[in-house]
Amino acid sequence: MAPLDIRAILRDEGIGRRLRGVMAVAFLALILAGGAAAWMTGRSQQHIRALSHTYEVENAILDARQLLERGETTRRGYLLAPGQRDFLVIYRNSARALPPALKRIRRLTSDNPVQVASYATLLDQVRKLVTMREESIGRIAAGDVAGARAAFDVEHSALPMASIRTTLDHMAQEERRLLASRERDVVNSERMFYVVLVVAGILLAVAVIASLLTVLGYTRDLARSHDALRALNAGLEDRVTERTADLTRANEEIQRFAYIVSHDLRSPLVNVMGFTAELESATGQLSQLVDRVEADAPQLLTDDARFAAREDLPEAIGFIRTSTQKMDRLINAILQLSRQGRRALAPEPLDIAAMVAQIRETLAHRLADADATLEVEGTLPEIVSDRFSIDQILSNLIENAVKYLRPGVPGRIVVRGHREGARAVFEIADNGRGIDPRDHARVFDLFRRSGAQDRPGEGIGLATVRALVFRLGGLIDLSSTLGEGATFRLSLPMTYASQESGQ
Repeated sequence: MAPLDIRAILRDEGIGRRLRGVMAVAFLALILAGGAAAWMTGRSQQHIRALSHTYEVENAILDARQLLERGETTRRGYLLAPGQRDFLVIYRNSARALPPALKRIRRLTSDNPVQVASYATLLDQVRKLVTMREESIGRIAAGDVAGARAAFDVEHSALPMASIRTTLDHMAQEERRLLASRERDVVNSERMFYVVLVVAGILLAVAVIASLLTVLGYTRDLARSHDALRALNAGLEDRVTERTADLTRANEEIQRFAYIVSHDLRSPLVNVMGFTAELESATGQLSQLVDRVEADAPQLLTDDARFAAREDLPEAIGFIRTSTQKMDRLINAILQLSRQGRRALAPEPLDIAAMVAQIRETLAHRLADADATLEVEGTLPEIVSDRFSIDQILSNLIENAVKYLRPGVPGRIVVRGHREGARAVFEIADNGRGIDPRDHARVFDLFRRSGAQDRPGEGIGLATVRALVFRLGGLIDLSSTLGEGATFRLSLPMTYASQESGQ
């Protein structure tokens, strides 16, 4: 039986094409969901502000109405009992508070022509009422209580307060009409948001199903490969060697594929970054042109053009630059992991305590700034392994511990270790802010982070650590409680044995 060619299987089944199609659909769904979320969030905020404005206007109308009613009530009380000065005090307080309340109504309703007209009517009515009130109070102060009461009777027959109440009711009804309209807008926006999310969810579901079907097809191919391998004669060592070589080449091809894809991604990214710089330069020239037009011929310049040149374009370019920089860091991370997988390991005797001391010297400034200490507890076992990999593992874990210490709490990072049979166990413990138990597994995934994202990083360090530990034949796990620190536990062979040695 001829050995199976993995590349031929991929080519015949079209797995690569299906995966690209699935990724395109998933990417489109994510873009749709993100754009819809951003747009609908903006619309919802606008509607909420409008609703809040309506409630504020209603409160302002109610406050003015209460002041007018209180002033009318206390004036009547003062007419009936001129000797009760408390009525006059309350009346004066209401009169002083009334102009600010009316100005507040005018400020809040200045964008509504209907309310502006009603406010003009209300202001005229209030001025007449205030004149009548002051005349009544003045007569009482002059001792003409009977004249004041007679004037009040004449005034009452004209129903000035009834007219004011009618105007205020009309304004309140207008706000209630706006409130109902704006509430409908909010409901419609929410419905549209859910519709967009459902569409995006359907696209994602289609992408997931297609991915599952692709994986199942690939799994069937693997199953057939395993069946073919089991059918081979176990004594034919040359066939086993041949297939092992095929698998090695396939693994190397996958690593090369990741490396090539990362470079292919970088090429358009570099173009985007270059064109972004050109756009930024062009935006500066456009802004200068807008300044010249504004100075020489302002009538030719619209507000939209001015806003686009000075705010919209610079803001959009800033967003593009931030996104391309983040993508560049992610591509670098993929390249770094790819290079780690291709690097040849060189085992040698390692003094772990000396390596920790060297890391302490490197991080001395950061440890001092964080008011933290790095200590070695007991005697650390010496192992035979790859120096560069072990240094990367310890450096990443210790730097993470320093990065996530709790502010205001003296930091303490401890490295300890012991031997368990043919393996060495190392622990890196800290008293930092800890990791949620639900995130213990996923913090080792590439680009995945836990807790508040208030520290710089892309979620690469722990993924690199795990890849290096596994390549050295080791294991890594984590124990942590929020607010009480974290402990990373490494289990490594005392002596690394490469696959080529046959051990």
